[in-house]
Amino acid sequence: MTYFRKNIEEMQGYTPGEQPKTTHASSLQPIKLNTNENPYPPSPEVEKTLKSIDYEKLRLYPNPTADKVRNTIADIYGVKCDNIVVGNGSDDILTVAIRSFVGENQSIACFEPTYSLYPVLAKIQNATTLKIELDENLGFAFPMELTDNTSDLFKSLNKVKLFFITRPNAPTGTVFDITSIDKFCAIFKGIVFIDEAYADFSEDNCLELQKKYSNVIIGRTLSKSYCLAGIRLGWAIADKQVINGMMKVKDSYNINYITQELSVAALLDQNHLNKTVSRIKQSKERLVNNLINLNFSVIPSESNFIFASPPDKKGSQLFEFLRERNIIVRYFPGKITSKYIRITIGKDKNIDKLIECCKNYIKF
Repeated sequence: MTYFRKNIEEMQGYTPGEQPKTTHASSLQPIKLNTNENPYPPSPEVEKTLKSIDYEKLRLYPNPTADKVRNTIADIYGVKCDNIVVGNGSDDILTVAIRSFVGENQSIACFEPTYSLYPVLAKIQNATTLKIELDENLGFAFPMELTDNTSDLFKSLNKVKLFFITRPNAPTGTVFDITSIDKFCAIFKGIVFIDEAYADFSEDNCLELQKKYSNVIIGRTLSKSYCLAGIRLGWAIADKQVINGMMKVKDSYNINYITQELSVAALLDQNHLNKTVSRIKQSKERLVNNLINLNFSVIPSESNFIFASPPDKKGSQLFEFLRERNIIVRYFPGKITSKYIRITIGKDKNIDKLIECCKNYIKF
């Protein structure tokens, strides 16, 4: 006997990246390079704000639409407050989007490989997911058939209500050509959600497409580049009418008072953001060069992680080898992904340890 809906009973839940148990002995702490967290502290302005929080205000409900946060985002990105909805992390925004645009027995679409939460959220809604496989031999590039409304691939989307494009993509770190995305947005009749959780590490972004097309939503987060995964703050930028509809679906008080205050402090310190992003890019370049010298295959990445395959193409074996040496990275089983591991860019001392272990793996 079960009390759950059939789709919930049958589904597999989302598996978050492992959060290892901590220990008081610092020498035993694992090197955690598996969940794309930023290795550096948030802006000092966040610390100042946290210390100045008036605890008595915690008895009150927070601003239900997080207007202070929305106005700050609007100023930074050159849009209006009415173009923004804020969520309890970008995953909350993804949930709101699927609940807003996709009904039971309808469909979403996404690439494969990409962020594995999309199909889970669709299943909760009792919707289906059309997965479009990316070609490893083409560098996991955007499929050109999607820019041609006469192609069989594009025609297969005729019942899709919501298409997720992750840029830079996870777990590959690749960026899809903006011109191709532009052409797709112009001919696709549903909602195009461009998930830009890692956009601050990229050379460009798709914000202009949101201003051009009323069916485009841009998703962003403070979790990665702003070093604030722990406070859970994400947002969507979209046409005013789209935002109005999503506002009906979000939880009434989905952003707590402390998160709202800390978010504004972080967003206003763009100098700290730029410095942190620069440090991660430099560390990533050094890691990539070292792995290439070890004959690893490394997919070009514009994110705070890389997708790398050892010379023997045995991603799971390398994953276990590193784990035995107290280094945790991310491994994704699958026809293509099983050859790779995903490595979050950490502090230089941790990257050095990883490189040394990879050298030993080659000799193993």
